[in-house]
Amino acid sequence: MALVPFPSKASKAAASAPDPDWDDDDPSPESGGKMSFLEHLDELRKRIVWALVGVLAGFAIAIVFINRLWDFVMGPMQRLLQPGQQLVYTEPTEAIMLYVKIAVIAGILIASPLVMTQVWLFIAPGLYVHEKKAAIPFVVMSSAFFIGGAAFAHYLVFPLTWQFLGSFANDTVTFMPRVEPAFSLYMKLILTFGLVFQMPTLVLFLAKLGLVTAKFLIKNMKYAILIMFIVGAVLSPGTDPVGQIAMAGPMFLLYLFSILLAWLFGKKRAPREE
Repeated sequence: MALVPFPSKASKAAASAPDPDWDDDDPSPESGGKMSFLEHLDELRKRIVWALVGVLAGFAIAIVFINRLWDFVMGPMQRLLQPGQQLVYTEPTEAIMLYVKIAVIAGILIASPLVMTQVWLFIAPGLYVHEKKAAIPFVVMSSAFFIGGAAFAHYLVFPLTWQFLGSFANDTVTFMPRVEPAFSLYMKLILTFGLVFQMPTLVLFLAKLGLVTAKFLIKNMKYAILIMFIVGAVLSPGTDPVGQIAMAGPMFLLYLFSILLAWLFGKKRAPREE
């Protein structure tokens, strides 16, 4: 009968020693690295600083073309008014501050690719290696949809809302809007639709991670529609039904498009073994 030698202390230690290429806290060798709470705060601070630098650079570019931007934003407001109506301002600094606000909005739109890149760089350390390959599609898609949402608000939603609000003028009262509240309404619509149009990007990202599926989105569509109308009522800058419907309608179309993206590009789950 062959004798089986007992393992030595050295061999036991070698067997129990952790693999230097494997992290006990990592579920897979492809996963992203772990960061402490303070490291997360420092990373967030860094990304916010770079995003603000990008917006500041966009603001400087916008200042160069501020007169064209003024005509692009405020010109349609005046043209949509009825004869005899006029945009006015009543405070000495109101007009100049409006120039600054227009430049800020333009700066955000110009810097949106850099801002979305900073968002990606903040969440990337917690992703697997193969998931980090979605960086370029995420930045391109999120930037394009943000600008697309802003354009949708500028060319369609704001003119409809503006004409509706101005249609109540009659022989007794006339519509003489101040430029500052008028631009505030415009700015809220631009930013709100820029964020709402991020829905396909968010759903695609979650679908790639396997957190949502097209089946889940279809199953819960009735709840999603209810949430859309609630969000439309809350986020709509005015209380008018035109703005609320204009908010909820595109959200529903974006939801349908998100279902298509989740079905085409979502993470495929392995079939269960019998």
